Amino acid sequence: MPEPAGAPVDARPRCPWCGADPLYAAYHDQEWGIPVHDDRHLFELLTLEGAQAGLSWITVLRKREAYRRAFAGFDPRVVAGYGPDRVEALLQDPGIVRNRLKVASAVTNARAFLEVQAEFGSFDAYLWRSGPRVNRWRSMAEVPAVTPEAEALSKDLRRRGFKFVGPTIMYAYMQAAGLVDDHLLDCWKRSR
Repeated sequence: MPEPAGAPVDARPRCPWCGADPLYAAYHDQEWGIPVHDDRHLFELLTLEGAQAGLSWITVLRKREAYRRAFAGFDPRVVAGYGPDRVEALLQDPGIVRNRLKVASAVTNARAFLEVQAEFGSFDAYLWRSGPRVNRWRSMAEVPAVTPEAEALSKDLRRRGFKFVGPTIMYAYMQAAGLVDDHLLDCWKRSR
């Protein structure tokens, strides 16, 4: 888990997107690009990436604990059971992004997530049908916003009923879940 906000950021070389924010640096160091195989964590990242659409990632990271409370620790079985009253209650929660489409998509995605689990045995098995890809970028300018793999994942998830899973969101999801390692070559977290 990320270090508490306010913890100093050491001088190790990092990907420049995380800057000097301690929460961002902790996320970079302890999560981003590390393969995730736990279905609940995969659902968490899927929900948070969808919530992030149009916002900065740090905004969502700062709301992460509130999201965990609001969405039952990201248990897809519980979230799939949320009805209109629960969605309305969530829209009053200042701790999360109070966008009706994003909140509703978390419920829709939980239901679709359970269907994928039933079909493949786990969401992990569905997502990790091929191994992780380790890229060799020297600068952030080289890192793409979308790849053919992200486009294919987006298309398949949309076909399965998922929402807020466009190609750009899916590439960010793939980075977050470690399906791709886009740490720059001079970053201390670089897979060798």
